[in-house]
Amino acid sequence: MPIIEVKNLYKIFGPRPKNILPQVKKGKSKEEILKKTGHTVGINNASFNVNKGEIFVIMGLSGSGKSTLIRCINRLIEPTSGQVIIDGENIVEMDFKNLTEIRRKKMAMVFQRFALFPHKDVCNNVEYGLEIQGVDPEERRKKALEAIELVGLKGYEHKMPNELSGGMQQRVGLARALATDPDILLMDEAFSALDPLIRKEMQEELLELQSRMHKTIVFITHDLDEALKLGDRIAVMKDGKIVQIGTPEEILTNPANEYVRSFVQDVDRTKVITASSIMKKPDALVSPKDGVKVAIRKMKEAGISSIFVTDKNRKLKGLVRIDDAVQLFKEGKHDIDEILIKDVPTTSPDTPIVDLLPVAANTSYPIVVVDENKKMLGIIVRVSVISGIIGEEV
Repeated sequence: MPIIEVKNLYKIFGPRPKNILPQVKKGKSKEEILKKTGHTVGINNASFNVNKGEIFVIMGLSGSGKSTLIRCINRLIEPTSGQVIIDGENIVEMDFKNLTEIRRKKMAMVFQRFALFPHKDVCNNVEYGLEIQGVDPEERRKKALEAIELVGLKGYEHKMPNELSGGMQQRVGLARALATDPDILLMDEAFSALDPLIRKEMQEELLELQSRMHKTIVFITHDLDEALKLGDRIAVMKDGKIVQIGTPEEILTNPANEYVRSFVQDVDRTKVITASSIMKKPDALVSPKDGVKVAIRKMKEAGISSIFVTDKNRKLKGLVRIDDAVQLFKEGKHDIDEILIKDVPTTSPDTPIVDLLPVAANTSYPIVVVDENKKMLGIIVRVSVISGIIGEEV
């Protein structure tokens, strides 16, 4: 069951949003609504789920509605219509008391501009959410120090915000959010105010933290490279609408429309497309007990010059070449173990193409995609690596 469910969500800014809603539902564009009524459509019928432990990225250009959407998730902005369900409860219908509890205990937010208290030191800034919750001073200090260490700021507990770099200030903001141990972390353009090098470091830091914490993260960005790097799934927004939701590979390899296609056209595909998306089923396989005659027949039938050998559980044993098989048969021998080539290139399904390029260049055999138990999942021939890079069949 998803931890966040957003259903048919609308947000219209202006004095009479409820009156304008039917026009939006009838399909009038954002521009038409603004021109005729003076109202602005912030979110237009957004629906999506976020699964527990996933990084769900919402991306789009300025004015696409992404920041409005994340603020509707915690009701910092009141939706005009629709549902936001957190752990089975629709927070749109919640009274302020229950909503406050949800905000304090289940959700935390990290802002673009750090939002630190300039008169409080690092530790007191990090403690703030716990203080609001009424946590005992000793306990909140303990949790704050743990969060500070988690984000790599141990030793800076008593520094003031103006003594820290931008990246360090954002780490304080992240520590403050983590100190309350929320189920859901909302991050609104959290790294966009940082210079490129620090931004990249923070992205790496977030992925490292997530590998340990397994939080549910909704991350807002206008940067496609950041979205592709961080997101388990990505929602692309335009004019308040979600135009596509998919994994980074799905967004890159199968853009829903010209708008998404224009976003992804300059992306370095080699760093995003993985082995699993370009592998194919082998034309034929043999098992060690089949013998050399069966191997020769299968290679001739499939029109291939080598064949992979797997056991009954499809665990990879090696590869046999047609020339070696024919020679063995001429010698009156049948055990393919005698000609089995065990030094076969293998890779995991999530290996990016960029890491496959040197392997493909230095082997005359297909690359075998295997799982953690060495079970064969598929093969990658050199032409598949090339087609994966250029995004076309070749």
